[in-house]
Amino acid sequence: MKIKYLAHAAFLITTEGGVKIITDPYTAGHGLQYGAIKETADIVTVSHEHGDHNNAAGIKGNPAVLKAGGEAKGIQFKATETFHDEKSGGQRGKNTIFCFEVDGIKLCHAGDLGHILTTEQKKEIGKVDVLMAPVGGFFTIDADGATEVCGQLKPVIVIPMHYKTDKADFPIASVTDFLIGKKNVTRSNDSEIELKKDKLPKEQQIIVLKPAL
Repeated sequence: MKIKYLAHAAFLITTEGGVKIITDPYTAGHGLQYGAIKETADIVTVSHEHGDHNNAAGIKGNPAVLKAGGEAKGIQFKATETFHDEKSGGQRGKNTIFCFEVDGIKLCHAGDLGHILTTEQKKEIGKVDVLMAPVGGFFTIDADGATEVCGQLKPVIVIPMHYKTDKADFPIASVTDFLIGKKNVTRSNDSEIELKKDKLPKEQQIIVLKPAL
């Protein structure tokens, strides 16, 4: 399986069988100066209806679009309902965490999670191998919140997302705040990693991928 960080909260996940999944595709502009997503996909997941996460219409390939749990291309997607803020959605609405297993590896994309998980949400999500987590704060959990969520779910790989870069003019923090004091951090010059179930790290590893766009 390959995971490619497109930008912001958008990833392209390609299974060994060639199925392509794109998470939270954004619309360029309005504070995001990343390039347009040009990859095709078989499946698109949308965590919530904000323009920097829901541009499924811009993805080529006539993909199945999932905004709730379901099955597509033989892959089961579990959706855990959460909130975009700490006020039970009163500020920014609901958010969906998508978890799905690809090539024996359980992936979890947290969308714009805005709070620490409840006991029930943690139990519903269950075991996680790879967590794609927002870390920039303001609209989502911040560095401390992301650290706590990582402690709750205990993924073996954490891939930060939704943080400030020179192409994201949002009032959010850079990934550096999240990395302070962390062990086993890899800041990659690449946008993509390849993972195999039998070669996952034994201890939690943070991998910062370079936005491709």
